[in-house]
Amino acid sequence: MALRVALLPGDGIGPEVIAEASRILKRVGDLYGHALTFSTHAIGGDAIDRHGQSLPDDTVRACLEADAVLLGAVGHPRFDDRLPAERPEAGLLALRQTLGGFANLRPALCHAPLADRTPFKADRVHGADILIVRELLGGIYFGEPRGYTSADSAYNTLTYSRAEVERVAHVAFAQARLRRHRVASVDKANVIETSRLWRTVVTEVARAYPDVVLEHVLIDTCAMRLATAPTSFDVILADNLFGDILSDQAASVAGSLGVLPSASIGGRVDLYEPVHGSAPDIAGRGLANPIGAIASAAMLLRLTARLPREAEAIERAIDQALASGARTRDLAGPGEPYLSTREMADVIELALVDLHDRQHTYHAV
Repeated sequence: MALRVALLPGDGIGPEVIAEASRILKRVGDLYGHALTFSTHAIGGDAIDRHGQSLPDDTVRACLEADAVLLGAVGHPRFDDRLPAERPEAGLLALRQTLGGFANLRPALCHAPLADRTPFKADRVHGADILIVRELLGGIYFGEPRGYTSADSAYNTLTYSRAEVERVAHVAFAQARLRRHRVASVDKANVIETSRLWRTVVTEVARAYPDVVLEHVLIDTCAMRLATAPTSFDVILADNLFGDILSDQAASVAGSLGVLPSASIGGRVDLYEPVHGSAPDIAGRGLANPIGAIASAAMLLRLTARLPREAEAIERAIDQALASGARTRDLAGPGEPYLSTREMADVIELALVDLHDRQHTYHAV
């Protein structure tokens, strides 16, 4: 098949991890006979430096003309003294609104070779396989009015409509049907009115999915359970703010923020990006973990391109690389050797080719 991918490397380590993820995608195209084409565009601080704005019009047009968007990261401390609308992150929020992906899928999987690299006992996280479905276009990040009343006082607005909750809840329940048929809906219904609406609507949507078990979990309880019983979760459904926080906490279950991918779906064009930030302190040093970006590329193949075989090949290659002992600095123990960003992608690429060749040989026989 033909697939057009818009690459948005962004800031910090973004260009490094996107270079490796796009290389893996190209290799998949070569191995499985798909015509993948790529174009690269500016966003975030890089776009501010080059074009004077965090989301240039040319970038928007390119993304809308693509089949999917693969983004690295945005943000840099040198923009921290600016107002929110003038910072690199404003470009990402605007892009999400433009593309319309309202459901953010953030899987957190404990790879068996990394079970002893988490802050928890290995038997506590072994087998953990969580999918966080985060509502992405509503809530406090987009609510109006917002601003400063004075130098010492500021305000934000948290708002949700029934329609916004319904559509993301349907995504969560549909995903649960592909997994272990359980949804934990996160809210703070004992304190926040928006959460009371959230709980009511999710309960109503659940009636259309009688084969999926629904439980309502308060945000504080959910955070505790992620640390004490992560295997008790299948799909976690959360609003924009809670989903953002919980998905980062879930990195402790996976071993590192650097291995977590994400997909923003449901709009005009799907957007894929690793969960980690721009990490400017290690940018340009070859220390970034490319697995999150590469796994995001696998999600792109599964969800947008409808190529589950190719997506699974990348995921199996990542597992094989980790099982072989390959580690980037964030995954290595004290004093242990580690691979550079490029070297880790090299190991994954070799595993990908090996898996393809063995599969081809098997079918040929």
